[in-house]
Amino acid sequence: MRVPASWLLGIVGVCLVAACGGGYEAPLRVGVNNWPGYGTLLYARDLGAYDGAPVRLVELASSTQVMDALKVGKLDAAGLTLDEVLKLVHDGVPLSIVWAMDVSAGADALLVRPEITQLSDLVGKRIGVEQTALGAYMLDAALRAGGLKAWDVNVVPMPIDEHVDAFLQRKVDAVVSFEPVIQQLRSADARVLFDSRSIPGEIVDVLAVRRDVLECCEDRVRRLLKGQIEATRRLRETPQHAIAAMTPHSGLTEDEFQAALDGLIIPDVEANAALLDGASASLGATVERLAGIMLERGLLVRPPEVSGLLDGRFVRTEGRVR
Repeated sequence: MRVPASWLLGIVGVCLVAACGGGYEAPLRVGVNNWPGYGTLLYARDLGAYDGAPVRLVELASSTQVMDALKVGKLDAAGLTLDEVLKLVHDGVPLSIVWAMDVSAGADALLVRPEITQLSDLVGKRIGVEQTALGAYMLDAALRAGGLKAWDVNVVPMPIDEHVDAFLQRKVDAVVSFEPVIQQLRSADARVLFDSRSIPGEIVDVLAVRRDVLECCEDRVRRLLKGQIEATRRLRETPQHAIAAMTPHSGLTEDEFQAALDGLIIPDVEANAALLDGASASLGATVERLAGIMLERGLLVRPPEVSGLLDGRFVRTEGRVR
């Protein structure tokens, strides 16, 4: 879902797993782009949580760069959307989800022209949508809420950076988009008709870790998460200070960053436990639904292997990160 940064991977080519048994502790290389939901990791670094620790955040310009780096082994972990995790697992990258970074609660939306007042009015209308599983998932949810099918509307494949211009030029009647583009569309008289608050807990950004790294270097992942938990606490208790510190990493204005955060829930440890741990882990059902949509849309050619995808070791009571 999401995307300033410089390419830092060339200086971190040492294999983490190979170094786990020796005296040198190679850093846990964690890829992030500038999506606000990953901002707590960068804030944790600014707070000094990783000083002297074998943890290195690698800021990249886009989720595509993050995914490519994971594929070739230049990253050990990364902030990703659920569909990105499923695509990587489908392509043979052995990942497990260990933490939910954010849950969309309004940050993803279907926006329409003012004359469209209800979902049933979308019949025959042109809807701009990114060619991603996330875009397909949001559109599918909106259509289901309105009692519509995919063939009732005209889907116009469109990257996120074309949404505002396409709307202004009346090339589309509606768009499925996300923050901060939602704010730009609102300024162009677009109106939110459906958003992720109507599908609570279903659009999630996560921290995924290579499984060989989890076997080798769990303590480094634990140190990473401990810093994120402290940053999340600071964000909750002193939001103005935290937002001022986090905004420069995002490439957004402070108002845009605040708007994006307003549409997100940053889960604490207990919320992560509900999402990730045990047979009742709610994220498991979301993964199955999303994988089904990706198969229907041709984004996957076969069902991904999702057994063991959710790893709740860091949120279980006996091993909980504090």
